[in-house]
Amino acid sequence: MIKVPRFICMIALTSGVLASGLSQSVSAHTEKSEPSSTYHFHSDPLLYLAPPPTSGSPLQAHDDQTFNSTRQLKGSTRWALATQDADLHLASVLKDYACAAGMNLDIAQLPHLANLIKRALRTEYDDIGRAKNNWNRKRPFVDTDQPICTEKDREGLGKQGSYPSGHTTIGWSVALILAELIPDHAANILQRGQIFGTSRIVCGAHWVSDVQAGYIMASGEIAALHGDADFRRDMELARKELEKARTSAHTPDDLLCKIEQSAR
Repeated sequence: MIKVPRFICMIALTSGVLASGLSQSVSAHTEKSEPSSTYHFHSDPLLYLAPPPTSGSPLQAHDDQTFNSTRQLKGSTRWALATQDADLHLASVLKDYACAAGMNLDIAQLPHLANLIKRALRTEYDDIGRAKNNWNRKRPFVDTDQPICTEKDREGLGKQGSYPSGHTTIGWSVALILAELIPDHAANILQRGQIFGTSRIVCGAHWVSDVQAGYIMASGEIAALHGDADFRRDMELARKELEKARTSAHTPDDLLCKIEQSAR
């Protein structure tokens, strides 16, 4: 298991709790969104994210060591899970959380949930891009022959900034939303969100510090979204939809759940 410092996850979780009281992407990510397809409230990550580690620093040394050591995972079950987690189409992301949620999350059967998450992620995209462009950090595999779990995306990923991790921001955002909507499964959902982020480290697409920043950024975004009345309304619609769906929803694939369990 990849170890991400616990205090990073605690900061991310605390921000989400206070608020409530990419290669492949969600299809909406590549669309030209109309203003009504986003929420009005969002955060500015340039105000609260620390800069990425500098060359020669202890944090960069840790990033280097972790990237090199995790290349040994190629071909493993954990590598396969990281490859799966790289798919950001909404149906795939929700499938990733099915085991943790205790039910299949089928977007065809959960239109309010799908709308809520699509709209929230559309709101985040500009902030993710601005942060990546601001630091323009080189990805760990660039200028190396080391493997990554999505080789077909190697060239495109290499042209994009590494910090913060967009996949992690998206994955942790979804985790925070689902944890609030399905509170009796919150711990498992948040654990799956943490695994979703570390999949980017296993994949070789991101440094550890990119993923840490993704957790924090997602928490800032979701915290800000709670100030939007439309977001709160959509959360309530999704909550009621999920409560009704849980009475008849199919259970997740047992094999998939066992694979996820092994990554913990």
